[in-house]
Amino acid sequence: METQQAPVVELDHIGKRYEQKVAVADLSFQISPGMIFGLLGPNGAGKTSSIRMMIGITLPDSGTVRLFGEPFRRAHLRRIGYLPEERGLYGKMGVLDQLVFLGRLHGLGAMAAERSARAWCEKLEIAEVLQKKTEELSKGMQQKIQFIATLLHDPELIVMDEPFAGLDPINSNLLESALLDLRKAGKAILFSTHRMDQIEKMCDRICLVNQGREVLSGGMREIKSRYPRNRVAIEFEGDGSFLEDPSIAEIRDYGNHVELKLKDGADPQQLLRRASGQARIFRFEMMEPSLEEIFIRTVKGEANA
Repeated sequence: METQQAPVVELDHIGKRYEQKVAVADLSFQISPGMIFGLLGPNGAGKTSSIRMMIGITLPDSGTVRLFGEPFRRAHLRRIGYLPEERGLYGKMGVLDQLVFLGRLHGLGAMAAERSARAWCEKLEIAEVLQKKTEELSKGMQQKIQFIATLLHDPELIVMDEPFAGLDPINSNLLESALLDLRKAGKAILFSTHRMDQIEKMCDRICLVNQGREVLSGGMREIKSRYPRNRVAIEFEGDGSFLEDPSIAEIRDYGNHVELKLKDGADPQQLLRRASGQARIFRFEMMEPSLEEIFIRTVKGEANA
């Protein structure tokens, strides 16, 4: 019988206030080994404040933080890799020298730090920049260096705040693959990002915060199952007058590709019959709502409550 592993992170009703502003209120979640956990919310929602309490940069005013089954201790930092939203590299320093220096700060010996740095640079396809100064690199390349610095010491808990900021699609895919490999290796990963597509593809569980409070949490499949499959994507050629169908509540028209929201109780098969009688249909697909749509609906609902 398979035994369930203890959580790497346990936040239990934590709260933080700065003067009159409540940054985080009564927030709880857990992250287990081999899990990618998405922490999301609009700007100023309390994401970064929550991360800082989780890794001991600030202390919660209420609630408790447990890491690796224990109350937070400074010694836990050797087992954590943290990529902050505010980047910080030494511009005049060579890339390899800088990575070795940062690795040593995490407790690695110089040779071990260099081996790890070279291996990660090969993996992320930037071995050619090891002897360059950081200031000579593009912002996207510097982002990859900072990503590597977070992982040099093989942390068990990886915390990344906007890891994909400033990256083109090719480099975003490289970082995605690296994070997925780390999940397979049993690492616990938290990342916060505004990129809903990456959250949707990669995360096992999410927590959406707004104004410091949890407003939505759970597994991706379970969250999406709460919403009706009343979205339709249609690709067609020819007469588009079928889009005047009264069963359609909303429409996004991209020319010969449309995305529709049907009214409650509408029969998509009737729409398909009408469409196929007027146009050549290449694709007619019922879709679940995207995470971006759920995010917007939830945050707007909170604002209007």
